[in-house]
Amino acid sequence: MWKKWLILFTWCLLGIATIVLLVAARQKKEHKDITDIRIEIEGTAEDHVFVDEKEVLLFLQKMGVQQGTEISRVNTRHLEEGLQRNSWIKKIDLFFDNNQVLQVKIEEREPVARVFTLQGTSFYIDSSGKRLPLSDKLSARVPVFTSFPSANAKLSAPDSAVLADVKRIAQFIQQDSFWMAQVSQVDITPQRQFEMIPVLGNQVIALGDADSLETKFEKLYGFYKQVWAKAGFEKYERVDVQYNGQVVATRRGAAKPFADSSKAMQQLQLTGSISDMKALMKDTLYAAEVNKHITLSAKDSAALVKAKAKPKAKPKPKAVMKKGKGFK
Repeated sequence: MWKKWLILFTWCLLGIATIVLLVAARQKKEHKDITDIRIEIEGTAEDHVFVDEKEVLLFLQKMGVQQGTEISRVNTRHLEEGLQRNSWIKKIDLFFDNNQVLQVKIEEREPVARVFTLQGTSFYIDSSGKRLPLSDKLSARVPVFTSFPSANAKLSAPDSAVLADVKRIAQFIQQDSFWMAQVSQVDITPQRQFEMIPVLGNQVIALGDADSLETKFEKLYGFYKQVWAKAGFEKYERVDVQYNGQVVATRRGAAKPFADSSKAMQQLQLTGSISDMKALMKDTLYAAEVNKHITLSAKDSAALVKAKAKPKAKPKPKAVMKKGKGFK
């Protein structure tokens, strides 16, 4: 029994000795001076850095921290709290390594959109939806949103929902280099819907809300390939992709839009029936492309020719007024 107590006592002494050595080493280290300060700024954005290394060094100097300062006089937690007041700093960590070098590790916030308000102010938002101030030195190449309804520091629930949609749309655009190059800006309508202005083409593209973005942009890309490649970028003044299963486009100067439905797009690639052909012939855009994309059977071709050649009967009037007499 006494052997077990002896072993336990020995381990206790070793533990105490280790603690004493660590405390002594730390005290010795704290009485040493800072040999250097190294700042590392990380972030997903490579072409802009909104946290300036020189400004961080200047802040440390104002707090009395520089090369040669005694380590014991440095309160790293207090310094972290001070630097965290910079809105662009997402995370910060200060510590001393074994060479008495003060390591400053900073993670910068990633801007995903620049927002202009109806009141004339502007700000960035990051991937978490946090509003960030502009910089006098740098600007980020991110999607631009205009006509945001509020410049208040505290947003209402509807305005917060709009800002969340702004973030979703901006992040989707940033994921694709084609859309980053093609989207000039996105306007927010009074109904809190979104309308996109492209770089190529003088059109308004109605996105609606921020739901089903992948489907909406796929339809728009298909419209570019199937229609604008043949009709040109300047033929349409408005393209609406918010409706399920279709793209609605308005020709420039036209009074009414025509429907460029996904069903019609599929029909262009199929051997259609005569009823399908009649449906397509109602749309002047597809009428010009029918012979290129659809192969009819001999029976359907003959029926189509007969239908086109047959003159339409004039509607009979329900009543005719004759001079001096009543209706018949």
